[in-house]
Amino acid sequence: MTYSYKTHGTCSRRIDFDLDDDNTVHNVRFTGGCNGNLSGISSIVEGMNAEDVIDRFDGIRCGFKQTSCPDQFATALRKALASDIRCAPAVIWKGNNYFGG
Repeated sequence: MTYSYKTHGTCSRRIDFDLDDDNTVHNVRFTGGCNGNLSGISSIVEGMNAEDVIDRFDGIRCGFKQTSCPDQFATALRKALASDIRCAPAVIWKGNNYFGG
């Protein structure tokens, strides 16, 4: 399933990614932000389990900010997993449907 998450508090504006049926991360694309760093993150997480990415990226800060692009990606993954597992609202696009607000 393809997801798109609007970031908050970072230079990147959006994160698009795919999760397959066993919650493996694929095709991560950041819009905006530091291209080199975000391309590296995208490459590193390719094929990783979403929970492992969340464990590694959750809580990382960028300078004086309360969040970072990796932290926002962890948030996006958490919301994507919640929308699949519990049908809970999430600020995320899933396929062609928008969940939450």
